[in-house]
Amino acid sequence: MLLAIWAEKWGVSREALDDLQDQFGLNGTGNTTETLKKGSEAAVMNEVRVEACKKGLRLWRNNVGAVKTDTGFIRYGLANESGKMNQFIKSADLIGIRPVEIIPEMVGGTIGQFVSREIKARNWVFKNTDREKAQKKWIELITALGGDACFTNGKGTL
Repeated sequence: MLLAIWAEKWGVSREALDDLQDQFGLNGTGNTTETLKKGSEAAVMNEVRVEACKKGLRLWRNNVGAVKTDTGFIRYGLANESGKMNQFIKSADLIGIRPVEIIPEMVGGTIGQFVSREIKARNWVFKNTDREKAQKKWIELITALGGDACFTNGKGTL
């Protein structure tokens, strides 16, 4: 059930619901695209996150990398368990979940579908670099398992 539907069912005001979502950082607030270079990857990411919130999705930044410490490397981000793995497959910039209503023949409940977006600048074109190939492998894995993943350089991909 979408949060807005639940709020209506229980008589929660729109103002209270907005405040709750603000408290949990669920309204897609942050840098506006006006403060960013038009068409940049950062601007596109903001646009995608705002569009996602409007459509009931929740997307979070998936930073991927590694840092050397006194005891070794700490790796972070999805599918980044080793340097070798990170060369082969690269998880996307944004990951999240979309509520999906199951049709009556499937009991009528709601499930969450994994969503992944690899953000690119507005003028980006796939060049088949090693990095892009590894990002594409992630997209293929997620879609093969029933998730929703793609490259995006603008609106209309949710």
